[in-house]
Amino acid sequence: MTDKQNHFRFLASFVFIYFFAQAMSVSLLTLWLRSTLQLSGAEAGVVFSANFIAAMCSQPVYGFISDKVGTRKHILWAVGTLCSLCGLFFVYVYAPLLKANLLLGAAVGGVYLGVTFIAGSYAIESYVDRIGRRHGFEYSRVRLCGSLGFASAAMLTGHLYNINPGINFFIASGAGLLLIAMLALWKTGGGADDEATSAAGKVKLADALGLLGDPKFWRFMVFILGVTNLYLVFDQQFPSYFASLFPTPQQGAAMFGYLNSAQIFIEAGGLFLSPLLVRRIGAKRGLMLAGTIMLLRIGGSSFAVGPLSISVLKMLHSLELPILVVSVFRYIAHHFDNRLASTLYMVGVSFGHSLGLAILSPLVGKSYDLLGFPATYLLLAGLGAVFLALSAWALEATPPEIKRMNSPAPLAKESNASVS
Repeated sequence: MTDKQNHFRFLASFVFIYFFAQAMSVSLLTLWLRSTLQLSGAEAGVVFSANFIAAMCSQPVYGFISDKVGTRKHILWAVGTLCSLCGLFFVYVYAPLLKANLLLGAAVGGVYLGVTFIAGSYAIESYVDRIGRRHGFEYSRVRLCGSLGFASAAMLTGHLYNINPGINFFIASGAGLLLIAMLALWKTGGGADDEATSAAGKVKLADALGLLGDPKFWRFMVFILGVTNLYLVFDQQFPSYFASLFPTPQQGAAMFGYLNSAQIFIEAGGLFLSPLLVRRIGAKRGLMLAGTIMLLRIGGSSFAVGPLSISVLKMLHSLELPILVVSVFRYIAHHFDNRLASTLYMVGVSFGHSLGLAILSPLVGKSYDLLGFPATYLLLAGLGAVFLALSAWALEATPPEIKRMNSPAPLAKESNASVS
């Protein structure tokens, strides 16, 4: 087996199981907070805000360590170990704390969920991108296995939640133990990894901090902070709104599990095909296209009537996300130093998401209580349209990588920048 095959198969399996654990833990987190623990929209917003504040604090550290250790498995070990503790944490720590003291429970839960399933997912994606660029396979081809893992879990979460939410959390723990076993047994290779680690060791703190003085970084952040954050905050409490459209919360939870699973299976196909589209239109146009679909989904949800129309709009996420994630990595590869790819992804994308969501989550949660879901969705779509227009000006031009006649168009930067 070649190094490329070895790395691809290991990462595809690891990502599948990790996102399976993530879905078991957080895909119905809103329902668990609002139905099982009886929190209000504003209180749930405080919990989500705490999650993203904790993630925000850990993301720069994740990114810098990732660039320092290169292809070694330190980050994977940390995330796998934390996943294995999921059941014990939710049942015996998180739920009792939230009932006894909301702020304390939100703070403790924020540290665990932020590091494990928010910052952790970005760290794993950045690791996959690094290995993919070095060994010549597409990041999105591995990431689609994560979507399949998430979808496989989403098929089960609704029914298991109706039996006992704790079942979902302990299944996530089992998946975490499987990740640990894989890391203990799997050999990722020697020579290429050593070379990568040596190169990564040249990264200094000053290099990472230098990103903050780069105008291109802040132009990129206009899109991250103003556009992509809105779809994330929209998705936070969407399961609660969706479930409210059904006769009983139990039926709504089960149906959301089915819908979420179907959407993510289609998303996996999109992750397979989206590199072809993004290479042809360029990363900037890919970001703008993803943002447009995103705003149509959010704004359309304010006018949707009944489960059918809202489900159709939810399925747009399966088109939007693949284009977005591929475009983000290709934009970074074209415009920034690849030695700092992990730091930039964790600070720019991941930290930017957490910063925006830490601010937006309680505000949007309060808006749900005061104005209702449809009116809040319309406000989010309007705000996103303003930032999407600004992004069209702020983002750097990014040429297509494939010309119309299928002849490659060389990138202006590093020779390895076209593979992400």
